[in-house]
Amino acid sequence: MTPSPASEVIAPESPAAKRSYVRGMFSAIAPRYDLLNHLLSLNIDRRWRRRAVDRLGWEAKPDGVYLDLCAGTMDLAAELARRAGFCGRVVGADFALPMLARGKAKAARTVPVAADALELPFPDAAFDGAFVGFGVRNLADLDAGLREAARVLKPGARFVILEFTTPRFAPLRAAYLFYFRRVVPAIGRAVSKHRDAYTYLPESVLDFPEPETLVQRLAAAGFSGVGVERLTGGICAIHHGTR
Repeated sequence: MTPSPASEVIAPESPAAKRSYVRGMFSAIAPRYDLLNHLLSLNIDRRWRRRAVDRLGWEAKPDGVYLDLCAGTMDLAAELARRAGFCGRVVGADFALPMLARGKAKAARTVPVAADALELPFPDAAFDGAFVGFGVRNLADLDAGLREAARVLKPGARFVILEFTTPRFAPLRAAYLFYFRRVVPAIGRAVSKHRDAYTYLPESVLDFPEPETLVQRLAAAGFSGVGVERLTGGICAIHHGTR
């Protein structure tokens, strides 16, 4: 069987191909991206994002400048910007411009910026905190991306990663994998009209490091106090660290 383009870009030895594929894929599915997020997660993704913002500790500096990395349609940026008491700014950085265009009007105090997460156009120690929702597994070089996030954060700033993972409990894991491998691609293909974007999704998740490994790599990138919190039976996890 001929491998799909999605399968070919999962391999770490092809970073340039992955970067190009990811940019093109997210640009193509932007019109249906939010709809599919809510549909495929049964709207639980909204709760996950709220929990991720809760972990950011923005209350310590409500007038600060925060970074939504791999921002997509800027749902995380909007979640923070709408919080009562928040009076700062949230910069949403992404290299898929059609995604940013979909999210730029979701909330006041958000600023979309066209930027590659591996080469951020910001000075050192520019942000009071940063988060990324379902984006780090799309990076062509995960460790370089984590180091770049560390570079642009101020000392003491929090970094929060919300990412899919796989449940440990065997019966739930089996049901989840069936849904992820069979149902998600079928619905995603029908709604987005993209032939393999929602095949890439489960393949990229299954290829991605386990949460405990990811927090170790956060520590190696310069973060302290790293930890992880699994959500919804282990379907996704919040990883966090302090610069």
